[in-house]
Amino acid sequence: MGPLTGIKVVEMAGIGPGPFCAMMLSDMGAEVIRVDRLAHKGIGHRANVLNRGRRSIAVDLKNPDGVAAVQQLIDGADVVIEGFRPGVMERLGLGPDTCLARNPRLIFGRMTGWGQSGPLAPAAGHDINYISIGGALGAMGYSDRPPAPPLNLVGDFGGGAMYLLAGVLAALVERGTSGQGQVIDAAMTDGTASLLSPFYGMMAMGMWTKERMDNRLDGGAHYYGSYACADGKFISIGSIEPQFYALLLELCEIDDPEFAKQNDKQHWASLRSKLEALFATQTRDHWCALLEGTDVCFAPVLDLQEAPNHPHNVARQSFVEIDGVTQPAPAPRFSRTPTSVQAPAAMAGEHSEEILSDWGFAANEISALKQAGAI
Repeated sequence: MGPLTGIKVVEMAGIGPGPFCAMMLSDMGAEVIRVDRLAHKGIGHRANVLNRGRRSIAVDLKNPDGVAAVQQLIDGADVVIEGFRPGVMERLGLGPDTCLARNPRLIFGRMTGWGQSGPLAPAAGHDINYISIGGALGAMGYSDRPPAPPLNLVGDFGGGAMYLLAGVLAALVERGTSGQGQVIDAAMTDGTASLLSPFYGMMAMGMWTKERMDNRLDGGAHYYGSYACADGKFISIGSIEPQFYALLLELCEIDDPEFAKQNDKQHWASLRSKLEALFATQTRDHWCALLEGTDVCFAPVLDLQEAPNHPHNVARQSFVEIDGVTQPAPAPRFSRTPTSVQAPAAMAGEHSEEILSDWGFAANEISALKQAGAI
């Protein structure tokens, strides 16, 4: 029984950060139902990890009866999550003013790229765009080529889903005092900018520059980065602190006096070249045997198939297998109210009648919605 057991969530089906937030809420024990489009009924895949842990109802949101049914579900919910462009929920008749008037304790979570306001709010976009205007993308990648997209982890999931999750959880805590719900405007641009807080601070202190690969943590420093090995695989080192850097030199039997100039940026390129030559002489397994588990701050660079089998991940059960699909286990971990994956991903509309019945709809109401083509 996770820490959110008893919390009821309505998720308006979307892509990316909304589903990820809903997955997290489900992993933590909340009952999450996903409202899919009726046109998508039967569509889906059990291996879609992002949709795990919740049931699905398929609804025609152009049908007034369908909208009324969703409104009734929201009336009985603690949280609603939606990721439409600004104004869409209002046009459906399911905007926050309407929903909160009927359910004053409702937490209304809104997930967008640009936010609910501002000149870009109505425009389409994706993760790569949202992380561009806050400065994140411009700080990543090699200095002699265009910035490299860091998957869609920074905008969609880090700056988006996790900030929406934090907002929902904070609003639930505050509701315990006030008894009132509220609206959360979670924008990926805002979240991405927030993630950059330490870097703006370091820049103000003269400890960071705007150039790529010119800083301690962006690949500029030879002691913080990834290196190719003799077998074409890679390792990562993060020997920032002097004592960890000294241990790296000791274990790798490096006695070149230039390496004493650890934080002299004029030597970083030369020292990186020397480390590249060194690490290329042996396989990844060799360097793991020598450095892994020491205070060098070292790890092998694993691909998505290798990661679940790493001994540390196995020991911590960081990955689980659900219906034959290997996937990350719920995180974080709770000592008294453990999290769990409630179910594999559902097909769209798989539980329509079941959900309505469980959430208080009478049999004749469900029958009428089916006859009207609303579900």
